[in-house]
Amino acid sequence: MSHDPTQLPDDLPAPADDGAADHLPGSQVPPLALPSTRGGQVRLDVVPEPYECLVVYAYPRTGRPGAALPPGWNEIPGARGCTPEACGFRDHADDLAEAGAAVVGLSTQSTPYQQEAAERLGLPFPLLSDAAMRLSRALDLPTFTVDLEDGSRATLLKRLTFVIREGRIVRTFYPVFPPDGHAERVLEWVRRGDSSR
Repeated sequence: MSHDPTQLPDDLPAPADDGAADHLPGSQVPPLALPSTRGGQVRLDVVPEPYECLVVYAYPRTGRPGAALPPGWNEIPGARGCTPEACGFRDHADDLAEAGAAVVGLSTQSTPYQQEAAERLGLPFPLLSDAAMRLSRALDLPTFTVDLEDGSRATLLKRLTFVIREGRIVRTFYPVFPPDGHAERVLEWVRRGDSSR
């Protein structure tokens, strides 16, 4: 069954806070470099100049127009909504930059898959691939496993956002719901300049 990844169902289930991100605030970000849709590799422990912080929004997987969803995808709390979330960060990228925040997206999808989404959605920031799960394991990011439409299984990141300053995570947003309004919430926090969780 095909779907439009930009539209969210009205009955989308909200994820519960399972505590899987409670350990992240204050964590040192490891000096790992991840493949970027802009080419090369990006380290998350280094905030790019001239920005004051780096907003990393982690998401399970983007869909493609007309492609089938993984079985039961809409029923998994927090799974659906990656494309609307990315579009929200795209639409607020200039506002976030003016407030001092750079933005990157993060998933366990491959860079070629991410490249298609970045180009189709016109994202003005890179998407980073943690397909090898190096960062996910180092930070113990919340994940879940799902059966994909081709019958394989994949470990995906649960939707969360973390903000990095001076190599440390200073704020987490978890769980994230609704995904299509999340970028505005992050922007409000960045504009306040607040380091509280």
